[in-house]
Amino acid sequence: MSTPLSTETSTILEVSGVSHTYGSGETAYNAIRDLSFSINSGELVSIVGPSGAGKTTLLRILAGLLIPTSGNVSLLGKKVTGVPEGMAMVFQDYSRSLLPWLKIEKNVLFPLDKSVGTKEERMQIVRDALHAVGLDGHANKYPWQLSGGMQQRVAIARALAYRPRLLLMDEPFASVDAQTRSGLEDLVLRIRDEYGMTILFVTHDIDESVYLADRVLVLSKPPATLVENVTVELPSPRDQISTKENPEFVHLRGHVARLIRAGGPVSTEGDN
Repeated sequence: MSTPLSTETSTILEVSGVSHTYGSGETAYNAIRDLSFSINSGELVSIVGPSGAGKTTLLRILAGLLIPTSGNVSLLGKKVTGVPEGMAMVFQDYSRSLLPWLKIEKNVLFPLDKSVGTKEERMQIVRDALHAVGLDGHANKYPWQLSGGMQQRVAIARALAYRPRLLLMDEPFASVDAQTRSGLEDLVLRIRDEYGMTILFVTHDIDESVYLADRVLVLSKPPATLVENVTVELPSPRDQISTKENPEFVHLRGHVARLIRAGGPVSTEGDN
């Protein structure tokens, strides 16, 4: 089992009063308004909301690719003003995130700076990452020789090799079939436990958001605000069948669905 990256309990990510508007004047579009939340070390937090709720804009801001109109984002206490160290991202479109002319081991090795140990130590990190995602024996293949689910595992392995303090996942399983998706969800839970990793997971899938997370952040219709911070207290380890049959899972799934449908807070009457 891999040594966890961190066992401390502390705030990894702090989002304070973030708003973002595209354009100006009559054509201005307010995507996010006064959004605030934090993520602690070792948490897996999912974000859901209606289509067009500003989730992509938010991720671009968190990753330092977009400066918010107002408010601040801090990673490990340092204000994010560009792409920060200590953060990695797994995208929905794995086919574009992998380099097709490089073999799998080279794709996973790609983000590792040559200052990270010796060449052999870096290759051991790559082997460990591939083992963690169940891709032993595939190091010398090319991405196009693997299935879609296996390619997404490569993208996750690359993020693991980088050893980020925070892993952003942008609807990473939206392009794979349901059975593959279930396996990848369980993979995320396993590597979170084994690596002690902190993960922010954006998804449109309500079941997925509840199944994976310690907390679900529900966004409103645009301009996106935080509707509710939903705590998920389901038994561990989680299982695709028994967890989703659990009455608490069914209750939470329904509650989150109602929040999204309403686009704002809803009455809890009859919610049990």
